Amino acid sequence: MALDDQLLHLEQTKRFLQNNGVQNIDFGLILGSGLGELATEVENPIIFNYKDIPHFPVSTVVGHAGRLVYGELCGKKVLIMDGRFHFYEGYPMETVTFPIRLMKLLEVETMIVTNSAGGSNPNFKPGDLMLITDHINITGTNPLIGPNADSFGPRFPDMSHAYHVYGQEVVRKAAKEVGVQLQEGVYTGLSGPTYETPAEVRMVQVLGGDAVGMSTVPEVIIANHSGIKVIGISCITNLAAGLQANLNHEEVVETTQRVKESFKGLVRKVIEIY
Repeated sequence: MALDDQLLHLEQTKRFLQNNGVQNIDFGLILGSGLGELATEVENPIIFNYKDIPHFPVSTVVGHAGRLVYGELCGKKVLIMDGRFHFYEGYPMETVTFPIRLMKLLEVETMIVTNSAGGSNPNFKPGDLMLITDHINITGTNPLIGPNADSFGPRFPDMSHAYHVYGQEVVRKAAKEVGVQLQEGVYTGLSGPTYETPAEVRMVQVLGGDAVGMSTVPEVIIANHSGIKVIGISCITNLAAGLQANLNHEEVVETTQRVKESFKGLVRKVIEIY
């Protein structure tokens, strides 16, 4: 899609949401596979199914509800993506990251992005929550390839602090307050939809990656380009290939269900004390 067309679509989507009550957002949230239950705790919610939002794509992955939820959480105004879009679904990068630029137009300043990930760090175990301190992009592409959207950010954005330093401090403090044992590490983004091979996981370990997944990196790049502060949290749902016998999506959903209370407690506390 031409950049001018995308910008027009973004404006039209923004007006639709604002005309239907979406105003004054404190936090944008993106909830990954199996982590959507937090959206049900929003007070005074205004709920939009993705299919009903102009120019919005539709999530096709099991564990992603596919709805936008606006309302109050811990006394703050939040806009929650209950389900995201992935490059492996066949969407182009401008579609995968459309909601992030939309959040910028809606004047979101801080975004909490969550995901389910495989632990490539052998010290991790399924059910751990990991603060994302940095990421490695080996998807083979970048959502900023093509003409630059100058109204959002510079041609060559700095990624030195892709995950907001103060936001990391808040997550560490929140984890202590709610009693969550927090891991920290580097998230490595691959394209999917296949899980990684054992050899690829060994490569990630050599590169310094602690977790592997198929999302998040494009969204964080666009958020940084747009000047949105990012807080990232991974739920380690399984050990990566070569560290356990086999991998399947059912295990991802099962693990997120097991740790959902810890996850929700941590995110709620982050929002409360930020």
